Amino acid sequence: MKTFTLNVNGQERKAEVEEDTPLLWVLRDHLDLVGTKFGCGMAMCGACTVHLNGEAMRSCVTPISAVGDKKVTTIEGLATDGKLTALQQAWCDLDVAQCGYCQAGQIMCATALLREKPTPTDEDIDLAMSGNLCRCATYTRIRKAIHTAAAAK
Repeated sequence: MKTFTLNVNGQERKAEVEEDTPLLWVLRDHLDLVGTKFGCGMAMCGACTVHLNGEAMRSCVTPISAVGDKKVTTIEGLATDGKLTALQQAWCDLDVAQCGYCQAGQIMCATALLREKPTPTDEDIDLAMSGNLCRCATYTRIRKAIHTAAAAK
């Protein structure tokens, strides 16, 4: 085992784990940040999406040894001082979530999209979000929430 020092949601955190331990399990099991979900374990569903230096990444296939000094942001790190981001607020206002299981990963992916394209088209949204699966099929509301958040900026 090795001790890794990570910057997670703006705080220095340490975890003693094997080098090949997926970031997802470090977040959930060692740092008690359970907002990031386990879905498929193969980077195909997006439930485990977090940001590494602002870029959406699948934490289920990212070994902790690959994180280095990159800044990790989880769903718990988006809101500041208890204030939701425009995207999170749109998600709530439009009742996007049904079962909610995939929603943290959806929001993390959408946040990265809005950072890259502040006013995305439907095509941009569909392309960026295509790797995030929702078994409740809330895709129409997800797209609307992203447009609502984009308009709020």
